[in-house]
Amino acid sequence: MHPYRSHNCAELRLTNEGQEVRLSGWVHRKRDHGQLLFVDLRDSFGITQCVVDVSSPLFKELENTRVESVITVTGEIVSRTAETINPTLPTGEIELRVRELEIQSRADVLPLQVNSDEDAGEDTRLRYRYLDLRREKMVKKLKLRSGVISSLRRRMIEQNFMEIQTPILTASSPEGARDFLVPSRIHPGKFYALPQAPQMFKQLLMVGGVDRYFQVAPCFRDEDSRADRSPGEFYQLDFEMSYVTQDDVFNAIEPVLHGVFEEFADDREVSPYPFVRIPYAESMAKYGSDKPDLRNPIIINDVTEAFRGSTFGIFARAIEGGSVVRAIPAPGTAGNPRSFFDKFNDWARKEGAAGLGYVIFDKEGVPKGPIAKNLDDERLAQIKEIAGLNNGDAVFFACDKELAAAKFAGQVRNKLGNDLDLLDKNVFKFCWIVDFPMFELDEDTGKIDFSHNPFSMPQGGMEALENEDPLTINAYQYDIVCNGIELSSGAIRNHRPDIMYKAFEVAGYSNADVEESFGGMLSAFKFGAPPHGGSAPGVDRMVMMLADEPNIREVIAFPMNGKAEDPLMKAPAEVDEARLRELHIKLDLPLEDTEESQN
Repeated sequence: MHPYRSHNCAELRLTNEGQEVRLSGWVHRKRDHGQLLFVDLRDSFGITQCVVDVSSPLFKELENTRVESVITVTGEIVSRTAETINPTLPTGEIELRVRELEIQSRADVLPLQVNSDEDAGEDTRLRYRYLDLRREKMVKKLKLRSGVISSLRRRMIEQNFMEIQTPILTASSPEGARDFLVPSRIHPGKFYALPQAPQMFKQLLMVGGVDRYFQVAPCFRDEDSRADRSPGEFYQLDFEMSYVTQDDVFNAIEPVLHGVFEEFADDREVSPYPFVRIPYAESMAKYGSDKPDLRNPIIINDVTEAFRGSTFGIFARAIEGGSVVRAIPAPGTAGNPRSFFDKFNDWARKEGAAGLGYVIFDKEGVPKGPIAKNLDDERLAQIKEIAGLNNGDAVFFACDKELAAAKFAGQVRNKLGNDLDLLDKNVFKFCWIVDFPMFELDEDTGKIDFSHNPFSMPQGGMEALENEDPLTINAYQYDIVCNGIELSSGAIRNHRPDIMYKAFEVAGYSNADVEESFGGMLSAFKFGAPPHGGSAPGVDRMVMMLADEPNIREVIAFPMNGKAEDPLMKAPAEVDEARLRELHIKLDLPLEDTEESQN
């Protein structure tokens, strides 16, 4: 017999009755019934109940063994009596009568309870992550993550994508976030950068003749933590394809994402492909966001004209100054108390808005509220029609410059959707956001700059760049969104040097600027680059959604906390002077940091 186990702790059944077996695992729970000691033995597969009679010399030893100690037990499998069967366990019809016991490792007093889902606090959980990972919930999430990655990889390979690893130590590239820098010992004063994404390398692979590339790629960005963003590092399904249009990219990745979500959705509905495509301008107008949650039925509408020249002076004057008014329906809320609307007003002020005006249409359709008193019947009827309101509904208004009004209306929409419980929690709704603007105007500087990815192909190519207003040019840039969470950005790339020079020229960069920053890729494009495009859905975010976890750290084995610290490995950490001298680095710390280190 194997020295540690003949079976795992989820494997034994009534068909094994009478067999002598050996199991190893952690002491999950103990129950002393006087004459009998029951021990639930756990490994990563499941639990088997073990029993020792008080007459056994092993009784006292097991009784004195703390939970989470690692033991090996050998004995006979027997059936449980009818009244002791545990239907919640796959092994619930049998138990192991312990004949031999070996203590492999004794556990100290635990800082958190493994056999309980009681919240021990994030700091404690991350400090003792190896204990936290033993919990059933965490085991399930690790298995889910492994299954998702395996499924993604299989589905990509089935579509003839080639898995290729790209460098981790590389040069800095503009990906929209701060780089993590790694000093070079061999080249004093120079630094490598950890890749924010394998963007340039995957494009160079296309130039190198690879037709379809993918990898489950680690990415590193020095960003602040959010519920759906892990500080420091994350993983994405990075892929790129040659000789493709935007439609080809969509057709390749949609069945992969749909298939994976359907495989692990646990009876939740997944929207069929082809996924809905929503132009950026439409998404901002209807949902107030470029990552709309389509589970929310609320649609935002433009009611600027209903207020233009009205006696509601606040909005009328703002409209004359270039503002717009967006209407956000609040279905079925007309009967709510005044406090409901006051709370929304208070919330709006905390979000930086002047307030949140509203009109109520009671069950007879009579308009009520401060704004209703300042509008004639025709204007109120117009608002009701445009916003698609029924009797018994209310409507909130956002009044500001177009982009600010859209974003705030989107915030109101999201809050209403959540507060009114309008979202279907049992569905994954995918969509593509397409036709992103190529350029945007910086209102502070008056300068035109790239609004998204500078390497995207402008729609209309060179002709558009030469002849059209830059602020009207869209890019072959797209995001895939599910339930209000952006899974990835992607684009059909700008593979032509002449178009790239011109695009950067529009944004105020010289040819020399482009060559200095992107010389490697630009040089490659001068030797024949195929049209290509791709994307990179976030693996961590997909697993977070499938696990129904609100925080991405819950689906990462060893995450950092919200302060970008690892309490387990105590990173980041100071480095001794000898190492710094070797790297030719001299610290220039802020005064408060210096004082703290001395205390």
